[in-house]
Amino acid sequence: MFRDKYGLNFPLLSDASHAVAQQYGAWREKERDGQVSMGIQRSTFLIDAEGHVARVWRNVNVDGHDEEVLVALREMGGTTVT
Repeated sequence: MFRDKYGLNFPLLSDASHAVAQQYGAWREKERDGQVSMGIQRSTFLIDAEGHVARVWRNVNVDGHDEEVLVALREMGGTTVT
């Protein structure tokens, strides 16, 4: 399981019908090797304490992205984030 493989200590949710991804605009037409299909656009959504989308990153490049998100959390007042 992905969660176990990476030692995550929180539950993960599945969006098999893509309903949530569609609402967030992350289920999109993509092109790869000349083939067009629907798929997930790797994105990060930072949700504030009130449940509002505070920041969005689209077309995320994994390398270094975690630090970028941590900086944004600190700027929001997430002082306990390490």
